[in-house]
Amino acid sequence: MAEKKFVVPETLSILPVRDTVLFPGAVLPLTVGRESSLALVNSLQGEEKFLGVVAQLDPRVEDPAAADLHQVGTLAKVHKTVKMPNGNVVIFLEGLQRIQVVELIGLRPFLRARVEAQPDIAGEADNELEALHRNAQELFRDVVSHSPQLSDDLQSVALNIEDPGRLADFIAGTLPSLPTLLRQELIETPSVRKRLDMLIRELSKELEVLELRSKIQEQVQEQVSQNQREYLLREQMKAIQKELGESDDSMQEIDELRKKVEEAGMPAEAKKECERELKRLAKMTPASAEYMVSRTYLEWMTSLPWSKSSGSAEIDIPKAHQILDEDHYDLEKVKERILDYLAVKKLQPGMKGPILCFVGPPGVGKTSLGKSIARSLGRKFVRIALGGMHDEAEIRGHRRTYIGALPGQIIQGLKRAETNDPVCMLDEVDKLGRDFRGDPSSALMEVLDPEQNNTFRDHYLDVPFDLSKVLFIATANWMDPIPEPLRDRMEIIELPGYTGEEKLHIAHKYLIPKQATEHGLKVGEQIDFADEGLQEIIHSYTREAGVRNLEREIATLTRKQARRIAEGKTDKMTVTPEVVRELLGVPKFRTEKADSSGRRWEATSSSSKPLGCAAASSSP
Repeated sequence: MAEKKFVVPETLSILPVRDTVLFPGAVLPLTVGRESSLALVNSLQGEEKFLGVVAQLDPRVEDPAAADLHQVGTLAKVHKTVKMPNGNVVIFLEGLQRIQVVELIGLRPFLRARVEAQPDIAGEADNELEALHRNAQELFRDVVSHSPQLSDDLQSVALNIEDPGRLADFIAGTLPSLPTLLRQELIETPSVRKRLDMLIRELSKELEVLELRSKIQEQVQEQVSQNQREYLLREQMKAIQKELGESDDSMQEIDELRKKVEEAGMPAEAKKECERELKRLAKMTPASAEYMVSRTYLEWMTSLPWSKSSGSAEIDIPKAHQILDEDHYDLEKVKERILDYLAVKKLQPGMKGPILCFVGPPGVGKTSLGKSIARSLGRKFVRIALGGMHDEAEIRGHRRTYIGALPGQIIQGLKRAETNDPVCMLDEVDKLGRDFRGDPSSALMEVLDPEQNNTFRDHYLDVPFDLSKVLFIATANWMDPIPEPLRDRMEIIELPGYTGEEKLHIAHKYLIPKQATEHGLKVGEQIDFADEGLQEIIHSYTREAGVRNLEREIATLTRKQARRIAEGKTDKMTVTPEVVRELLGVPKFRTEKADSSGRRWEATSSSSKPLGCAAASSSP
């Protein structure tokens, strides 16, 4: 059926509208509130009330003129007018015919213009036009079926429209997702073919969006239904257990473990393994042995710091230098290497840390250096003693099939630290052993390789754990016992033994204040150490590269003074060679001296007699 033509008057009252386009054949209610628009509505007389509906270019303009209006609008018939309590008027309009505004001839009290009709340009009917017509009908039908906003009755209405131009106007006026600018472009397009082509593109886009929306809703609904089903089944299980008189403590434990798994921040593979173990646990009775095995495993998994870092502040190189100087005397080469590492770590936080290995005699401060590094970095410190370790499982952990299985020392250390980036001290790496249970040094090779330890797999956990953020520091007394492949993965830093002069400085700066504080004494007021007394202890009572025995002897002297003060003798003790010999007894070592004649003497602090040759060399 061809579109009905209407006689368009030469002059017409114009109703400017905001963000609205009225298409021919459509019925549209409009709320009128502007003074000029109300005057226009009130001026309409008789049964045939016509006006022109034209959209504004800028909806914010309150009093539009010719430059503020589009050139093409719609001839509309007013069917009904309803006055509202607030003074506004609602009018019901029916679009009749496209019109073009030729010239405005009046602005007050409302707009009037000379207009002319703008008929559709369809051309002769051919297969192309028929194909566009049918394609638009089918796409509109699919959009209506997928859209919750459109009534299904619109499908039959569109299928019964035989005129292509009228179909294009019907779809454009019905589809709610079309933007206002596109609607105006459609009303200004007289070519029916072009209008249909534009609408087909928009309908295809809208259909794709609606199908994707439906797919997402189905997925969400399916997930919600699954969660509701699981919740319902759990509630039914609880009700059945309650009726049977069985305790539901196990279900509470499982719920708590499930909550911990969600909060642990573990990677996808570990979380998947925990969820699988939770399902197994829910099917077991608490009395079974497997129940405790699964529960212990889940407790270990949820207690590990998968994503919890120390969150320390930015690395302060001068502060780190100060901390190292406070804690250790000399060792300049070692301190320089540590500060170099911290500087690179500050500039490149994601750098894979080197594996440092401190090699030196006992008592030179290897372990305490690790504590100082941790303090300067603001990280936790974990010490793992490797001396005498024979079992590979101590590093990699035991498999869960064994009774009493546990993770290895590396994972246990991370649990104690409660962060995934502590400073981990592997103490006495040269004391590792091997037997029929495996070679722990071979297991350490993966741990100490920065290229591999980001996927370290403990036998107990059986999921990868990232060790790349851990700063590993190894200590050893000798290099020879360390296997060559393991030695190759570490940066060796040698700590030499202290000379007598250095021990004297260390005693005054570190050991004496420490021991005096631990024994409740005040240095300078209750006890004082003369240099000669300290040298007597160093040369005659301790003979070592480090200062461990020196600290023990200083502790012995401070205890003696603490006892004297407790007995009522409050005078200050000055530790001289005589006091040392009196309180520590016979010297343990002889020192070598030379007289003016050049003969070598071997003497002790308590007696001296000439000897033909020296029996012992001077202390380092």
